[in-house]
Amino acid sequence: MEKLDPYHLNIADKNFINHFGEVSKISKTAITVSLDSNIHCNTCKAKSACNVSNSNAKKIEVKNTFQSFTLNEKVNVIMQKELGLKAVFFAYVLPFIIMFFTLIVTSIYLRELIAGLVSIFVLIPYYIILYFLRNSFVNQFKISIVKNG
Repeated sequence: MEKLDPYHLNIADKNFINHFGEVSKISKTAITVSLDSNIHCNTCKAKSACNVSNSNAKKIEVKNTFQSFTLNEKVNVIMQKELGLKAVFFAYVLPFIIMFFTLIVTSIYLRELIAGLVSIFVLIPYYIILYFLRNSFVNQFKISIVKNG
């Protein structure tokens, strides 16, 4: 996958997700951006299932690249769309597949109630594994910010 270069991309490109925000905190390792409410969420058909549209206070932490940002500066947060789809897959689709497959297999050998409980509890190790792999996910999901100008 190619590296995201925020200085040489077309923000209006359909391959990128662009969100407006404001720098709310700057540290040595990260820049925290408060995202504006998305005007596109109002017309989206999937907004009831999406976590982005539910919360009013949305903040995202971006690795500090030692660019000159100031507090309360308007910025664009940019991410490749394919990375958004990958995040949805790991957060929602894969756990559903694991749970459903476990339910089918265990219902052959166990009673319904036990099979249902096993299929739910199988998600605990899945999310524990995701937790321990969080650093590799942070490296995969590159989010960039550029000055709004």
